[in-house]
Amino acid sequence: MANEASGFKKSLGFVDSTALVAGSMIGSGIFIVSADIARNVGAPGWMLIVWVITGLMTIFAALSYGELASMMPRAGGQYVYIREAFNPLAGFLYGWTFFTVIQTGTIAAVAMAFAKFAGVLVPWFSEGNVLLNLGFLKINTVHLLAIFTIVLLTFNNLLGIQSGKWVQNIFTFLKVALLIGFIILGLFFAGNSDAVAANNSYFCQPVAIDGTALSGWALVAAVGVAMVGSLFSSDAWNNITFAAGEVKNAKRNIPLSLVAGVALVTVLYILANFVYLNALPLRGTAGGESVFEKGIQFAANDRLGSASMFGLFGNMAAMMMAAFVVISTFGCNNGLILSGARVYYAMAKDDLFFKSAGKLNRFAVPAAGLKVQAVWASLLCLSGTYSNLLDYVVFAVLIFYVLTIAGIFVLRRKMPDAERPYKTFGYPIVPVLYMAAAALVMFVLLIYKPDYTWPGLIIVILGVPVYYIWQKLRVN
Repeated sequence: MANEASGFKKSLGFVDSTALVAGSMIGSGIFIVSADIARNVGAPGWMLIVWVITGLMTIFAALSYGELASMMPRAGGQYVYIREAFNPLAGFLYGWTFFTVIQTGTIAAVAMAFAKFAGVLVPWFSEGNVLLNLGFLKINTVHLLAIFTIVLLTFNNLLGIQSGKWVQNIFTFLKVALLIGFIILGLFFAGNSDAVAANNSYFCQPVAIDGTALSGWALVAAVGVAMVGSLFSSDAWNNITFAAGEVKNAKRNIPLSLVAGVALVTVLYILANFVYLNALPLRGTAGGESVFEKGIQFAANDRLGSASMFGLFGNMAAMMMAAFVVISTFGCNNGLILSGARVYYAMAKDDLFFKSAGKLNRFAVPAAGLKVQAVWASLLCLSGTYSNLLDYVVFAVLIFYVLTIAGIFVLRRKMPDAERPYKTFGYPIVPVLYMAAAALVMFVLLIYKPDYTWPGLIIVILGVPVYYIWQKLRVN
């Protein structure tokens, strides 16, 4: 048809791909979740260990995914890898969960974070400013702004990959530069000697929020629960694989951009946590009157980035940090929205999603996939709190990361002669280490965060009957 493109446009180079990796990772999490991590582990050293473990896991996963990406540089990324390694059902379960929880839930969580931080700059955007009260559902101005940004970014990406790419590049470069500036200022030009002294006094003494010393399994469990936030903050690094059909020299550029983007963000995240420890004591009190008394653990609304800047430079700096997070989350969601629709496109081509999602508009993007993603993500904005969405997303993500990396072993047996321009560094140790660590975190979450991890697992399982119903409807 005249209004449809025949195929994707190869528009993303190495820099663009790396920007998509880093930009999709850096959102609001790094400025929020360390407060929750601090409450779980109760010691600066262990807060840093949580971030280091998360960083290593993410790098190990990126090193592993590079092999799959170089083998199958096609739109759909992880969906394609799982389908080829196992079977169409496994691929569908990923796509089903990706649409219902993983990608759309992440988009919703990031949009809500954007709106909450915008509320620091414009107080009208507040959860207390309710526009519509239906009893079972209260829609406030934060919800309104979150949904508006999803719609706006979706519209921009409907105009083509070039439009989405330029927004992604601009916002990624801007927020990386601002994050580096935040780190330099916080480490070399300002500091709180009292905070540093307090943190050093209990640096490696993990305690629960009630003051109970943590050791053995209790410490392992605390670290596992704490990693919900850090894993979420480090997620979406694989989004470039979804847009593989639009990457120039994808067999080379995708593996390189995965490692480069993940390594860059991991280093920045760890350094950012050193800034927090340089500005505020980790331990604090919920009823503290000042940012110092509240500490990292009880930073107001968990806005640790703003609290740190306020502690170092005063109120104006805190406002600047809020503006920084607004920029960061906006750019993050652009990358998520851009890449997500490519998975639905690949599924539609396999008759496992709405047929319309498998068509490209005149700008060579999957318009129907972008639109349905926007609708569901907007509804999820109304579904729960930020932490609720984190729990849903992280558990589901880990299930399929483990399955995908297991696919490397399957495909080496199943397709021994397939072209592999890049082979997993440290194979088989690196992928095995990732799978073992992820499995341990999932086990901990199932025990200690059952309210939202079990529903996440149930959503995955519900995909089985949906798959067979879909197959039956397709045949008929």
